[in-house]
Amino acid sequence: MRLLGTPQAASLLGISPATLKLWRHQGKGPVFVKMGTSPQSGVGYDPADLDAWMSERKYGSTSAYTAAARPTPISRNCPSGRASV
Repeated sequence: MRLLGTPQAASLLGISPATLKLWRHQGKGPVFVKMGTSPQSGVGYDPADLDAWMSERKYGSTSAYTAAARPTPISRNCPSGRASV
């Protein structure tokens, strides 16, 4: 598996590296791979994960994207995979 760095992943998503770093810090955005255990360790992004993340955000119209129409977000911390409401 070839991983992309933050600048390359951000470019693919059409956002700035700073935005991708902020999302990562906030627990938003695509999943990433942590390269070590220290806070200074780098991260990488699997291109397949970026594609999947973008595919989850495709809509046919602006009315399709409403709070009521959005599925329950997936939680990375919840064993069931679903965030509690």
